[in-house]
Amino acid sequence: MYAGEVDLEVAQTAAAVMPYVTAAVTTYGMSTLDRVRDTVVEKTSDATVGVGHRLLNRILGREESRQAIEGAVIDVAAGEEDSAAALKLQIRKALAADPELAREVTAMLPAGSVHVEASGERSIAIDNNSGVASTGENATIQR
Repeated sequence: MYAGEVDLEVAQTAAAVMPYVTAAVTTYGMSTLDRVRDTVVEKTSDATVGVGHRLLNRILGREESRQAIEGAVIDVAAGEEDSAAALKLQIRKALAADPELAREVTAMLPAGSVHVEASGERSIAIDNNSGVASTGENATIQR
């Protein structure tokens, strides 16, 4: 595997983590960091928040990136503009710096939670494709 593949996997994992982490932050608000440090997930939490709780707890276990991620979580909880993007960036950096953490976080994600995104005119994003994908005004398929 070359560096570009690793970077892509880390970016995809960070993107897949975000709905869960932001669900936990939205639910817990400014007490997120205190709540995540608790090892027991409340029975009242839905499945998404519970996964976010466990993911964030594991990610915060990496001492080298803890402070930056905690700051980004506080910004998300406070509703700061662009804070979710900043949190995603900090998570991506932590995963890129620690391949074992990236493997653990990937294994913690529910099946099918990979996020694939494309932007720009005529862009397509496909997680898994066994057929043809074509764009354009005069796209044709040759058989």
